[in-house]
This record gives sequence, structure tokens and C-alpha cells, in this order.
Amino acid sequence: MKTKTHKPDKVNVVTLGCSKNIVDSEVLMMQLRANDYDVVHDGGMADEPNIVIINTCGFIERAKEESINTILEYADVKAEGSIDKLYVTGCLSQRYKDDLEKEIPEVDAYFGTLELPNLLAKLNADYKHELIGERLLSTPQHYAYLKISEGCNRTCAFCAIPLMRGKHISKTIEALVTEAKNLAKNGVKELMLIAQELTYYGLDIYKKRELPKLLHALADVEGIEWIRLHYAYPSKFPKDIFDAMAERKEVCNYLDIPFQHASDTVLERMRRQITRQEQEDLIAYARERVPEIAIRTTLLVGFPGETEEEFEELCDFVREMQFERVGVFPYSHEENTPADTLPDDVPQEVKEARAARIMEIQQDISSDKNTSKTGQTLKVLFDRKEGEHFIGRTEFDSPEVDNEVLVKAASNYVRIGDFAMVKITDASDYDLYGEVAE
Repeated sequence: MKTKTHKPDKVNVVTLGCSKNIVDSEVLMMQLRANDYDVVHDGGMADEPNIVIINTCGFIERAKEESINTILEYADVKAEGSIDKLYVTGCLSQRYKDDLEKEIPEVDAYFGTLELPNLLAKLNADYKHELIGERLLSTPQHYAYLKISEGCNRTCAFCAIPLMRGKHISKTIEALVTEAKNLAKNGVKELMLIAQELTYYGLDIYKKRELPKLLHALADVEGIEWIRLHYAYPSKFPKDIFDAMAERKEVCNYLDIPFQHASDTVLERMRRQITRQEQEDLIAYARERVPEIAIRTTLLVGFPGETEEEFEELCDFVREMQFERVGVFPYSHEENTPADTLPDDVPQEVKEARAARIMEIQQDISSDKNTSKTGQTLKVLFDRKEGEHFIGRTEFDSPEVDNEVLVKAASNYVRIGDFAMVKITDASDYDLYGEVAE
């Protein structure tokens, strides 16, 4: 049993799920730091925290299981006396608070996604309004996520995000520019714009889609060299985004746009408000306006009723569109979503096989595209040193989910967080290899 001491409180904030949760945790940590708490992010028991806060994900079954297992793990740690307090926040807690309180009562309190002031109050900490827009970064110092809005007004049949995050609420351009300036002062060079739905930005407060205007404003922030777009919904896409991308060197030639499927019948069941032809037209327009654009998409296989013919339509779509980057997920039933009323009639092993098939197709596409870059000299931002290599990314790649560029540390010198021009000398399916150009 741990002996109680009078040492200052130390908090370990454990973050699960997506980059939007990372931003929420960073805001929480800054508030705690301002209240004189010692804070670590995703630390272990070696850091000797006496308080643990778990920021959970509740998006899909696999994420929910990870969140529950993490809560149970720390509940055991608390029972052993190694920590004094355990709190849970985030999407899982927002969605299943009543159930969690009954099933895991060892947790001292559960909080929803918008209850930061209540969580702070539980810790006898003041919510400091003067810190709005400031965060304690958990990412490497040279890049940060910038959450431009909260919530989502879309009604996709498979998605539970509106249940957990509520309706779409945009931050003002002025507030986001201030946040970007603060990040730049602390050494951030790359901003990754995130939201539940990027292209809806501004409709609620400006009565029109203002993502292009925001991009121009952020591109003017001194010190910001790359701006990257994540989670852009394809229906009613504001095409002047591509104008901003073409006109401003700071806006990366990169777009993360989840199409989810390509069969019109599946898209209709998914309530995606778009057809395959409209998706193909949008991709064609993007590549015409920004010839160097790298398009990343996310696909969902095994949606209720998905036939072999509908799946083959998706395979054909991937082959024809030649995406630079693809992620694919097997469908999982989510309570209280429109799709929850449909029979989950595609066997799990079929879902897994279909996901693997899509990635086989994409592997060949990625290999060909990487091979075509051999001999080119590309601007690379270096994230870390690992083993015998410095590892970085081009403007066509986002951290953790996309391709990387490796250069041998023995024959090249770069500084982590700096840009360098790299001549590509070799390529594999998902990585590039090169030498720093003289």
C-alpha cells in the first residue's frame, strides 16, 4: 500500500482516440499547469502521478474497448493504492456516463466532452479564461493540431459523433489566428487543421463557408510554413479551397477527404448526400486546379447490406482514382445511430477480408507513386531520429498516418524540427529514402 505523503499533486493525462482529443488534453494540461499542477502526458507510473485523468474515445467498437480496458487498468492501480484519484472524460464518458458509473464505480468522477470547467473544479482548479487558445503541446514542438470547430451537423448513418460532440460550432477567424500566433511563438511551423467537418466551417457564425478565408489568414501568420487540411466532407465542397491551396505556398498540396464508399446505393444508405459521379468530379477538379495535390481518403467496408457487387464498385473506384493515401475500416454497429436499425449482416471475417483487399490495391498504387518520386528533390520536415535514420515528411504526408522520408544519420545531418531539401534515391511501398541535397 502506498504511503500517503504531502508531495504536490502530479497529474498524468492519458489521451486515447483522435487528434481532436489530443487538442482537448493539451488545453486541459495548460489549465492544470496554470493552477500549479505538475502535469505529464501519457506518462507511466514511473512518473509517480497521484492523479490520473483518462481522455477517452467512443467512436468505434475497437476504440471503446481500448478506452474501457484503460479505465479498468487504472482502476486496479487505484485499488492497489498507487494513485489517489482517477477521473474519466471525453467521448466515451459523454456517451455512456450512466453505464460507466454503475459498471466501474472505482472512478472518482466522469465528465463529458464539454465539461472542462467542471473537471477543473473537481480538482479545486480555476478555469482561466485568459488562457483560451493556449495549450501545453504533447506533439513535437514543430507541429500542432488546430481545432477550428467542434461538433457536426451531418447525419451520416454510421456515425455517433453528433451524439458525443453536439452540433457544429465554429471558432472565429480572429481566435484561430491568435491561437496560431501563440503556437508559432513556441516554435510550431506546421498546423494541421482538424474538426469533425472542416468544410462546414463558418456557416454557423458567418452564414457562409469561410474555410478559404481562414486559410489566407493563417497563411499570413509569421513562422507558419505548412498548413494541412484534415477531415473535409465531400458534399457541397467549397471549391475555392483549391484556389487558396494554389495561391498560398503555406497551404500544403494535401487534402484528407473521407469518401467512405463509391457505390451509389451504399452512399445512399450511409446518408452521405453525394454520388460516385460527384465524388469523381470533385477529385478531377482538385487535380486540375492543384496538379501536385495528394489526396488522402478513408473508406468504410462491410456497411449493412454491402453486397459483393457494391464492394467491387469500391475496388474499381480506388483503382481509377489512384489516391495517394488510403485508410480503410471495417464497419461496426453504433448504438442510436440511424444504421443501428439496419441488420449488421456482413460477417466480421468478410469485413476484414474486404478491408485487406482494398489495402492490397492501394499498396500497388502507393508503390508506383513512390517509385515515380525517385530522382526528385523534395522539401522535408524532420520529425525524429530513429535507429540509423532521421525521419521526416514531405508536404504530401501527415504525421503517423502517412508515408515517411528516411535519410541515413551516418552520412546526413539535419536538426529535428527543421526543413531540408532531400534528393530521393529509393522508394518502397510506403516510404521514401534519400540524401540531404547540398
